[in-house]
Amino acid sequence: MSLTTVLITLIIAGVLLWLVNTYIPMDGKIKRILNVVVVIVLVLWLLRAFGLLDSLQNVRI
Repeated sequence: MSLTTVLITLIIAGVLLWLVNTYIPMDGKIKRILNVVVVIVLVLWLLRAFGLLDSLQNVRI
């Protein structure tokens, strides 16, 4: 995956999250939960895109 694809995806996700936070009326707690979920999903996606998450699947507990 190229760096431009990663940057474009992050920019689109940020703009969409900003639009939802700005123009859709919601309670503050729901907005906070939505923001946290989006950030967690993006971090997991980035870890998988750079191959760091795949190496964690081999770890046995």
